[in-house]
Amino acid sequence: MLNFEYYGHSAFLLDDGKCKLLFDPFLTGNPLASKKADKVEADYVLVTHAHGDHIGDAPAIVKRTGAVAIGIPEVLELIQNVAPHANTYGMNIGGALDFPFGRVFVTPALHSSGVAGGAPVGFIVTIGGMNVYFAGDTGLFPYMSFIGKRIKIDVAILPIGDNYTMGVEDAAEAVKLLGARHVIPVHYGTWPVIEQDPAEFKRLAESASSAKVHIVKPGGSLELTALDGVV
Repeated sequence: MLNFEYYGHSAFLLDDGKCKLLFDPFLTGNPLASKKADKVEADYVLVTHAHGDHIGDAPAIVKRTGAVAIGIPEVLELIQNVAPHANTYGMNIGGALDFPFGRVFVTPALHSSGVAGGAPVGFIVTIGGMNVYFAGDTGLFPYMSFIGKRIKIDVAILPIGDNYTMGVEDAAEAVKLLGARHVIPVHYGTWPVIEQDPAEFKRLAESASSAKVHIVKPGGSLELTALDGVV
């Protein structure tokens, strides 16, 4: 069992029944947030970069829960400023590491970082028998085709909001490059500047690839291990 729970914007939880992985927990100040930061539980917190709408409540959640923080060193320093005794695993682009829940592989992202000396990243997490790629904030870039050849992507979680990241057309092209079997769009609709139609993304991506796009609203969830039975 592997469940995806969407908290709005780019914040979500992966739960295999044994371990909870929280990604980019921007909840306080997020107009779409389906959960308050002090109600979220996590064993690991993964942060793609240090912009406020991604690192968000990560320091406070790590401090409160004792969760392990995973990210590049510059981002982890920001977390340790709030939670100085936090357990952290510093990683960087191209690196991979095994954890009790599975494996984390760090991918590049085409974006700014939000912290001096840092770099934006994405993550491919192997958990619950699935490879889940979270692109973070990124534009379209050709390395995505290598990612898809390097690792079979069962589920890709991609931004579609445009302006700061890929829009629907480039995100649909990313689906092709990745060869992903299933896709969940995120990072749209939070504010007018990133208002997009996920149904249009679904139409473009599914017409150009064999992927299935699953639109999950904030507060919604999806059992990822059951996706092959979803039409």
